[in-house]
Amino acid sequence: MSDRAALLKGIRVWLFLFVVCLALSGATAFPLVHELRWTESVLRSLAVPDHLPGVMDWIERVRHGLDSADADYPFLLYGTDWLAFAHLVIAVAFYGPYRDPVRNIWVVEFGMIACVGIVPLALICGPIRGIPFWWSLIDMSFGVFGIVPLYVVRRKIKRLEALTAPSVPPAAAAAVSG
Repeated sequence: MSDRAALLKGIRVWLFLFVVCLALSGATAFPLVHELRWTESVLRSLAVPDHLPGVMDWIERVRHGLDSADADYPFLLYGTDWLAFAHLVIAVAFYGPYRDPVRNIWVVEFGMIACVGIVPLALICGPIRGIPFWWSLIDMSFGVFGIVPLYVVRRKIKRLEALTAPSVPPAAAAAVSG
């Protein structure tokens, strides 16, 4: 296998992994009410309330809020539907670099910027919305872990670009520059 083919395969594997994780994290926002009820039930069966009462208190509070919104103001949950949809749409955008990584490196860089942006969003909006700091750390971890595959992909794309760039003979390069 050539270096170019190996780089392209590596890029596509990392992008596939990133897109699957992005789509799954988005898809989990659709059944949020049922998911949280299930999560609470699982945590109780694992005796989490005995070991991490703060975590359990937070899960119960969020579940109660979602149950209330679902019963009395279901239109509020439409916002999480849009959040899920945005994740799926962004995931589709990564088809561009999957198809032509060098030409569409900007999508990867956009994703990296979005990952970095998660940190200040969580640090600013978390306290405003009454989110416990430890939960904001979990939210920030999505950006920290998300940027890793994108960084790897970007480096591989840059190496692929260097391999596929037309080589200019030194005499021609000197003539152009001078």
